[in-house]
Amino acid sequence: MENVHLAMEEDDLYSGYNDYNPTFDSEELENDVGFQQAVRTSHGRRPPMTAKFPGTAIGARPLASSFGSRIPMASSMGRPVTGAVQDGAARPMTAVRAAGYTSSLTRGSTFDPLGQSRGPAPALEAKNEDTPEEKIKILEKKVNDLIEESCMAQSRGALQLALEKAKEAGRKERALVRQREQSGNTDNINLDLTYSVLLNLANQYANNEMYPEALNSYQVIVKNKMFTNAGRLKVNMANIYVKQKNYPKAIKFYRMALDQISNAHKEMRIKIMQNIGVVFVRMGQYSDAITSFEHIMSESPNIKTGFNLILCYYAIGDSERMKKAFQKLISVPLGIDDEDKYIPSNDDTNSNMVIEAIKNDKLHQVERDLKVLTEKYIMTAAKLIAPAIETSFATGFDWCVDMVKSSQYVELANDLEINKAITYLRQKDFNQAVETLKTFEKKDSRVKSAAATNLSFLYYLEKDFDQADRYADLAMNADRYNPAALNNKGNTVFAKQDYEKAAEFYKEALRNDSSCTEALYNLGLTYKRLNRLEEALDCFLKLHAILRNSAQVMYQLAHLYELLEDPQQAIEWLMQVISVTPTDPQTLAKLGELHDSEGDKSQAFQHYYESFRYFPSNIDVIEWLGAYYIETQFCEKAIQYFERATLIQPTQVKWQLMVASCYRRSGNYQKALETYKDIHRKFPENVECLRFLVRLCTDMGLKEVQEYATKLKKVEKMKEIREQRVKSGRDGSARGRREGREGSAGSADSSHSSNSTKGERLSAKMRSLPGSNEPYEASSPKEIDASYVDPLGPQMERPKTGAKKRVEDDDFADEELGDDLLPE
Repeated sequence: MENVHLAMEEDDLYSGYNDYNPTFDSEELENDVGFQQAVRTSHGRRPPMTAKFPGTAIGARPLASSFGSRIPMASSMGRPVTGAVQDGAARPMTAVRAAGYTSSLTRGSTFDPLGQSRGPAPALEAKNEDTPEEKIKILEKKVNDLIEESCMAQSRGALQLALEKAKEAGRKERALVRQREQSGNTDNINLDLTYSVLLNLANQYANNEMYPEALNSYQVIVKNKMFTNAGRLKVNMANIYVKQKNYPKAIKFYRMALDQISNAHKEMRIKIMQNIGVVFVRMGQYSDAITSFEHIMSESPNIKTGFNLILCYYAIGDSERMKKAFQKLISVPLGIDDEDKYIPSNDDTNSNMVIEAIKNDKLHQVERDLKVLTEKYIMTAAKLIAPAIETSFATGFDWCVDMVKSSQYVELANDLEINKAITYLRQKDFNQAVETLKTFEKKDSRVKSAAATNLSFLYYLEKDFDQADRYADLAMNADRYNPAALNNKGNTVFAKQDYEKAAEFYKEALRNDSSCTEALYNLGLTYKRLNRLEEALDCFLKLHAILRNSAQVMYQLAHLYELLEDPQQAIEWLMQVISVTPTDPQTLAKLGELHDSEGDKSQAFQHYYESFRYFPSNIDVIEWLGAYYIETQFCEKAIQYFERATLIQPTQVKWQLMVASCYRRSGNYQKALETYKDIHRKFPENVECLRFLVRLCTDMGLKEVQEYATKLKKVEKMKEIREQRVKSGRDGSARGRREGREGSAGSADSSHSSNSTKGERLSAKMRSLPGSNEPYEASSPKEIDASYVDPLGPQMERPKTGAKKRVEDDDFADEELGDDLLPE
């Protein structure tokens, strides 16, 4: 208590707070002589000077406190302040010293608190890879790397490489197991690694269609009781049995997998049951398949199962259950958002930015694909069951339309109505089809445009161009941006030979839809008709870049190059046509004509012969081949071609004359005489035939020579009288028609022919055959006058129409009806 100081009334309780020890006054250090000397010299390294009494250097300088400057300040823990003198004795020096400073430092030592002067630290101890534990770790890493490489190779499509990596991983894993056994560390075997290796190997075997090996690998996993949940791999084994068409065993393994999967995995159980139903369908056991599908539709309905259930009911012919299944199908929830969600609002800018970002993201694309697939299933199911659920397909369609209108797919009702019209077309009931399509004239613009487009197409095919034009205008008014409607409008104008205006409609269709190939094709035909060949060539080259294997496009390119007098390019494009349609006889004939014009007779003969082999009724090809054999002095081979021409055109005398001429040239005069007599019986007024009869009978010394000479004079006299009448009563055109009727194989002024236009044209080779005043063997090589025939038929130049039809799913928004550009 003696150290306790009680404050008196006259004492100031707050005195001493502004007092401080001058030792801590750093502002006066510059004026402190002792400090400056210590800094400049080694004076500061000398031992400090002490007081008279043992203690610190500042032991004689007590600190001031709030209780007076003479009383030393104690610490908060009751410890005496350093250097303070208590009871006349100084406190000894503390053992704590500043970092980096020692009393043993000598003069000239450097400041090195981190001990860097001792040099670098010793190297780390090298890892010993020879220990069994390290070897096992390295081997495990190699196995994992090989599994990963195998999976990556499979994702790239390198199935063989993936299998090799999987096999190598299996070998490494077995070496790892042996390593563990040798080291006596069998308790720490990595079962997960073994499972991964075996499963990857089995999958790669299956991917490479090595099914027995895959089944063996799966069997190893399934039989090993140490692998948990290995029973579900029986699904993979069942899938392999399905690929092998071992359906009973596949169902067995599917059911075994189903037994080993708990009810907690509901989705997986549903998929396995769906597989069981599909396998039953392939086996033709529709009742068992119906049981599986009905269970799925009651537990977890989905679109595919509903569609399969309808197919099974259709297979067994149960119309009532078909109706119920169709109602279940259209009531299956899709679980996707409404399209209105993606329509931006005008108020919230941030919301609009979010909508713009998600409008075309992958999730929205998945939703759109699911909706399109669902609509396809519903449309296909309706078309399938409509004729089966009622007495007539029209009544069935009406029931389906009513059901769809009351469902969430109300927009499909109009498409079903249009499919009804298409069904009428397939049944050749055009009037009902037209009536059905006309009911859409008062519907909304999209359906109205589609119906009017189809009506325009129908009237165009019937060559009622006025009605086709009317409905094309109606379709355009309903939807000005409908490329099919613009295409049909262009076709009607094209049919009226207003090619400039037609080109404008085709261009507008292309501006609205650059992928409208029909409009681009028709624009090329229009430029071709306008003799703007370079522009037409540009159109067809663009079209060829889109439709790489279109025979029509490649043929048009060949024809354009022919018109541009580039036969080599034309031949190259025709060869590409042949690569796509190798059995097209008209293209082969055109190739023969081009090679013949280039002077390559051997190539021309090859292509003409191939054309004749595929289509032996082309008169032009028969004519060229017959003339070729005559030119090459093989008259016997020419006979078979002219005899075929006689069968095709029995009223054309020239083919029979050519047969007789070939017999005569080959030296078979008796056969030639018989042929001429047969021709005379059929055509008694043919002057050429009578002349050869007179000539042959004279040379052979026959008695009939006088008879045939008399007939010849009589016929020639009648011919002169007829010519005089023609000259006096008709102009040169009438004379040309008379000469066409009297066409001959020998000379133009002694010919007879029927009114058939195909028989009007004779080649120069035919006309070069010897007349009555020529020796039998006389002949001279002449050019073959083979005319151009469009290999794709007369409809090749006809513009494509833009009406829509379905072949598979009857959706009028996808596939366009075009003309039959290739012969069916």
